[in-house]
Amino acid sequence: MTIKKASDIMRSVGVLTLGCKVNTYESEFIINELTKAGYEIKDFTDICDVYIINTCTVTNNSDSKSRKMIRQAINRNKDACVVAMGCFIAANQDINIPGLDIILGNKDKSKIVELLDEYFKNKETMRLQYTNRLKEFEDMYINNFPGRTRAFVKIQDGCDNFCSYCIIPFVRGKCRSKNEEEVIKEVTDLVNNGYKEVVLTGIHTGSYGVDLDTSFADLLNKLVKIQGLERLRISSIETTELNEDVLNVLKESKVLVDHLHIPIQAGSNEILKAMNRKYDLDFFFDKIKEIRSIRPNIAISTDVIVGFPGETEELFETTIDTCKKLEFSKLHVFPYSERKGTASSRMDNKLDNKTKKDRSRRLIEVSKELETNYMNKFQGKQVEVLIEEYKDGFSYGHTSNYLHVKINKKLPHNELVKVTIKDIEYPYCIGE
Repeated sequence: MTIKKASDIMRSVGVLTLGCKVNTYESEFIINELTKAGYEIKDFTDICDVYIINTCTVTNNSDSKSRKMIRQAINRNKDACVVAMGCFIAANQDINIPGLDIILGNKDKSKIVELLDEYFKNKETMRLQYTNRLKEFEDMYINNFPGRTRAFVKIQDGCDNFCSYCIIPFVRGKCRSKNEEEVIKEVTDLVNNGYKEVVLTGIHTGSYGVDLDTSFADLLNKLVKIQGLERLRISSIETTELNEDVLNVLKESKVLVDHLHIPIQAGSNEILKAMNRKYDLDFFFDKIKEIRSIRPNIAISTDVIVGFPGETEELFETTIDTCKKLEFSKLHVFPYSERKGTASSRMDNKLDNKTKKDRSRRLIEVSKELETNYMNKFQGKQVEVLIEEYKDGFSYGHTSNYLHVKINKKLPHNELVKVTIKDIEYPYCIGE
């Protein structure tokens, strides 16, 4: 008699993704694998046989949300298999939530079908956590992102920077890279499947190749030559990784989009040093100037942490001044969140939540001002928009430099359309 695997029985699964684009990619891979194994993919809020929560731990709020979503799944269907995986699990080795069936860190996510088979066979709680820093790249491959016009490719994992506020190097492990040929094949297959824009993502994307006989610039040079690829976007890159070779690709190829996300994290040298960032303001300003000499109209967005230990009102004002001088196109603002085990958790002069909340609000206002200033530069100009959705009589999409454009006309999905910006209605550019 042939014994059926658990995946041979039709079961329903809901997958929830918290956190970064790397998690988004990994969850998409998991969904693809479960679909191939015969699982029915349902909404996470539905009654399902399996719930998978791909967690995040970058802030206290991330931890709270991860824990909350795990409990919600357990309470939604007491008979379901509940799987929690990712950074929150890796950071909490002693996690104990009754009703949580599979506990999985940042390794073996690709084996989800086998793990579920084993669970349904034995009905025993499984705990797969690793205390050492992960050293091998866990390979995944995706050739389709249903419902999306922008495809992601995870090319790198891990981080060796050890910024004083960040837990991620401890939960994601060492910098490690996907084989170059595999990256090229994955991007090529996505393009052949109709994707015009591909986003390269990783925990520390610009460090790609440090463990291989190649570099990020070498990879970019090869990817921009893929026939049919219209746009190549880098999810995020450190200023220290924007070396001459990378900037040369930016100069030579229009396939690399007119947008870079470069985290600054603080706008004063005192706080940058306390954060253990690998640059000072002079270096950052010089690099931005160099980038704009190559691409004058490029959008440069950034991340800023407010309320770091020791940040005085004067130092916060310096950060505001720095952001304005650098003319960022958008600020992603995060109140400092203490992470147990990091260097900053042991620092003095911590700020209260009220101060952090107030400074966040003030910096978000600065971001809105900077965004509007950048958008106004394109009023009356023609731009090319990748159409992403049609809703309530309007088409929406993004330009190469990440302007969000709203057009009063039904336009074909996943097509690049030339549009003239007629007005600005924050957060949209109005095009026709």
